[in-house]
Amino acid sequence: KLEGLKTIAVTTNGINLARLLPRLKEAGLNAINISLDTLVPAKFEFIVRRKGTGLSSKATVLFLVMLQCFVNCVVMRGFNEDELLSFVDFTKDLPLDVRFIEYMPFDG
Repeated sequence: KLEGLKTIAVTTNGINLARLLPRLKEAGLNAINISLDTLVPAKFEFIVRRKGTGLSSKATVLFLVMLQCFVNCVVMRGFNEDELLSFVDFTKDLPLDVRFIEYMPFDG
């Protein structure tokens, strides 16, 4: 509701997204960036150290298409490179952008 504000965006791992998205949209959210490195629930829980999944269903994704939505997937050898085609298949008919990002360790 601020004058001149054009975009309200959030970045999330999506763990509470299905529950919060209707209220966020009502508050004016119009862009979302989801960090999702795996579609496998056990791997997701390992990464975020919490129970749950990032995109719980295509129903959640279909709600997201009302927003400008990006899904970022960091590709890691030995962890999720075998899921690239699954990501493509999961999102191929949806109007959202999936960006595959190279893993860049910062520990030297």
